[in-house]
Amino acid sequence: MAKKSSVERNERVKRLAKRYAAKREALKAVARDTDKPVEERFAAQLKLAALPRNSAPTRIRNRCVVSGRPRGYYRKLKMSRIALRDLASHGLVPGMVKSSW
Repeated sequence: MAKKSSVERNERVKRLAKRYAAKREALKAVARDTDKPVEERFAAQLKLAALPRNSAPTRIRNRCVVSGRPRGYYRKLKMSRIALRDLASHGLVPGMVKSSW
């Protein structure tokens, strides 16, 4: 089990990213638009830099919903390899059988 503080921090980052998504996208569109004057594009870039760092979606870490583990994460199942194996061993994942020979 991951530290609760790490999981909570990641949840805070997710909430911030969701809250600032529209504003961030609008500022990025202005900054990328080559038809706009340079001063306006630069001002948009400065406003973008002034936003909280944790509002960037790249700061979100994929974590297992069962254990909070950040490594060995399966996106389709939203869980780590260890949690998946444990649930599969107990027969809780439909269609998955633990092989043994």
